[in-house]
Amino acid sequence: MTRLNHEPNIADPDGFYEELIACQRDLDDERTALFQAKLLLLLANHVGDRGVLAEAMQAARRGL
Repeated sequence: MTRLNHEPNIADPDGFYEELIACQRDLDDERTALFQAKLLLLLANHVGDRGVLAEAMQAARRGL
């Protein structure tokens, strides 16, 4: 089973963040939530490994 990568792994993280925010800039709260859900499902499908996805969900849930 592959493990979730917790190390920085995005080329140009600041540029990525700016692009992510720009994609949501003109959206109301409902459309922002829909955008985020769709993006999450697209990326989860790309990852595909249920073990990695389970580990990511547990890591995201920690501290909430």
